[in-house]
Amino acid sequence: MADITWEEPFCAEGSACFRLGTDTTGNAYIAIAGAEEHHLTDTREALRTLILDIKAGKMDHLL
Repeated sequence: MADITWEEPFCAEGSACFRLGTDTTGNAYIAIAGAEEHHLTDTREALRTLILDIKAGKMDHLL
């Protein structure tokens, strides 16, 4: 099991809180706060791309 360093939860009013984490081997993790044992895993580069794409508005159609 990887030693994951989790960031503080990102919470929206009235919805689930998400947590992002990383490990020392270059992996990134996304989980619902309180259910970190059921996480999605990918590379830090993939997480970086996801965050940049969200900031650029490429996911606005989901809102």
